[in-house]
Amino acid sequence: MTTDANETKGAVLAVDLDGTLLQSDMLHETFWNAASHDWSAAIRAIRTLKSGKAALKRDLATRASVDVTTLPYNREVLDYIAKWRDGGGVVVLVTATDQILADQIATHLGVFDAVYGSDGDRNLKGQIKAEFLVDRYGERGFAYVGDHAADLDVWAHAARAISVNASEALRAQVSALGIEVEHLGTAHIDRKPYIKALRPHQWLKNILVFVPLLLAHHLDVVSFVRALMAFVAFSLVASSVYVLNDLLDLNADRAHARKCKRPFAAGTVPIAHGTAMAGVLLGVGAVLSVALGPIFLFVMLSYYAMTTAYSFYFKRRAVIDVSVLSGLYTLRIIAGGVAVGVPLSMWLLAFSVFFFFALAAVKRQAELVDNINAGKVQAEGRGYRNEDAEVISQMALGTGYVSILVLALYMNSPDVALLYSNPPALWGICLILLFWISRIVLLTHRGEMHDDPIVFAVRDRISRLCGMMVVGFAVLGAVM
Repeated sequence: MTTDANETKGAVLAVDLDGTLLQSDMLHETFWNAASHDWSAAIRAIRTLKSGKAALKRDLATRASVDVTTLPYNREVLDYIAKWRDGGGVVVLVTATDQILADQIATHLGVFDAVYGSDGDRNLKGQIKAEFLVDRYGERGFAYVGDHAADLDVWAHAARAISVNASEALRAQVSALGIEVEHLGTAHIDRKPYIKALRPHQWLKNILVFVPLLLAHHLDVVSFVRALMAFVAFSLVASSVYVLNDLLDLNADRAHARKCKRPFAAGTVPIAHGTAMAGVLLGVGAVLSVALGPIFLFVMLSYYAMTTAYSFYFKRRAVIDVSVLSGLYTLRIIAGGVAVGVPLSMWLLAFSVFFFFALAAVKRQAELVDNINAGKVQAEGRGYRNEDAEVISQMALGTGYVSILVLALYMNSPDVALLYSNPPALWGICLILLFWISRIVLLTHRGEMHDDPIVFAVRDRISRLCGMMVVGFAVLGAVM
């Protein structure tokens, strides 16, 4: 059924917000936004909830700073509103979201004749919303656009029901009310955004847990299985952190040319689902970690604590953020050594710290170059300014070259003679890494780096060739 201009002239269209006009939920939006600025907001939210949901929404609305201009609005609903207004109809926003936020959204969109939201005492939802609309516009005196089973109470008093992305069961319930019904969108579960939210391509970093196994030449089945378990545990816990980080970074991601397409920022995965995903992934990863022993579990807990601290605090602090990222890479190598019982040399740890500091610096350099090219003054949610790009580039080159120096010194250590029959062949690795680090910093300076450096390396043909050459030199050093 389509909306006719003659039918809408002078008629009232009441529109819900969460899940209807907005492909998100403002309660969850404000919770994670407030938590991103102050981690204790979660504790205060639980305390405030004792005073009721409306009080919680008001508290979060005053603490959060959500950018309503970048929220994922439902284009189909906006088009429906436009047609209603073109027909001479009146459109009002009636939402359980707090009035403060409802007013901000209405001001931004500029399509509503009136705005009604929760006020800190009354949660404008379900039967309360129905009574409010009947008192103001009369029985059957309005059409209502909603998406949730709680809206059945409202539709029961409306002249027309418009559902948005409703399930087949909810559609049947709405149709059974015996009023005019329209359905916008269809409810379907697309697994791709959920998989994308896990960032499986980032699991490439967790291959580092196999490094101690390979460098120590422990190639037995038991060691490989334990390293594989460590890889899976790290991947699950890392995905939990990625989900958490995306929830905390909604504002920044929506302001970014590419990150705005991430599932939570784009509204393709509900924020509530993301909250559950973060907990489940962490729990399963912890169970696997327990199976690998208490020391491995301690390393995993340390990794999670560091990444959580990074998400809440360190990523907004210049230089410290890069240092933490370097430490997180090194922790993967430490975890691999613990999982298979291989002692880690100071050479490996020193190389890891400097090398991954360089890669982390490249990542920040890429973000700053993107900002400069986009005409932005400062990186959103970071502690850097555009003029820092040159300094970050020098940090990347400097620490990258130091890592190669550490590797070169290692070539002349007694440890090498014990593991490799032809140590001079390993010098080829130094030359390859010298070329690769120089090239990747240069590409980043030119604005050609659009990924995490490790992900970029996997997708880049020349980087893959360099990787194969490194493996080749390592084999030559071991067998000849």
